Amino acid sequence: QVQLVESGGGLVQPGGSLRLSCAASGSISSIYAMGWYRQAPGKQRELVAGITSGGSTHYADSVKGRFTISRDNAKNTVYLHMNVLKPEDTADYYCNTDRIPLYKWGQGTQVTVSS
Repeated sequence: QVQLVESGGGLVQPGGSLRLSCAASGSISSIYAMGWYRQAPGKQRELVAGITSGGSTHYADSVKGRFTISRDNAKNTVYLHMNVLKPEDTADYYCNTDRIPLYKWGQGTQVTVSS
C-alpha cells in the first residue's frame, strides 16, 4: 500500500511562494496521473492541479498561472510550486491520484497565507 507524505507548507505573506512536496513510500505507478488537492476550513476538498505520466497538466481556474505541478517518478515525488499566494489559498494540501483518489490520504501540509 502506497503511503503519501506531504510537506513544505507554512505561513507566508500574500504574494509569497511555497513549494510543496509529496513523497510516496512505495512506487507511484508511472501510469497514474497525480494531483494536488486542498481543503479549506469548512469547505470540501477540491482538486487544484493534476499531471499525467507524460507531463500534461491541468489546473483549477483559481490557481491557473500561479501554481505549477511537476513530478519526478524516479524519486516517487510530486511537487506543487505556488506563486503569488493569496489569502484564499489558505488550506490543507494533499496529493493523490488525479481526479479519482485511489491511495489512502496522507496527513496533508498546512498552508496559511496571511499578513
